[in-house]
Amino acid sequence: MILWFSIAQVAVAVLVGLVAIVAGLAGRRPSDLTVGGLALVELLLLAQVVVAIVAPLVGNSPTGSVLEFWVYLVSAALLPPAAVLWALLERSRWSTVIMGVAALAVAVMVWRMQVIWTVQIA
Repeated sequence: MILWFSIAQVAVAVLVGLVAIVAGLAGRRPSDLTVGGLALVELLLLAQVVVAIVAPLVGNSPTGSVLEFWVYLVSAALLPPAAVLWALLERSRWSTVIMGVAALAVAVMVWRMQVIWTVQIA
């Protein structure tokens, strides 16, 4: 993984999460802002999949468990679409909050992936 890209992903996911939670608690239903924010988070996760495939081929191998890393990555990539689907099925303020919580969960998972990739000794 690339450290600056991981930090950027975490920052975007936290920002999107906080905006969605505040909007939901303010009574706003899912909107282009919140759904678009989660789409951006998902786009960054798909870019992370490409990075995770290419990085070992160019000499940047993980030091932790590869299986654990991929489970985190696949799980994180499934969260934004699931949250958006929920928001589209139940258009309430709470579905906006759920999208925010999903974005914050992605932020934590991306940072954990960074730790697995760089810090642990296999």
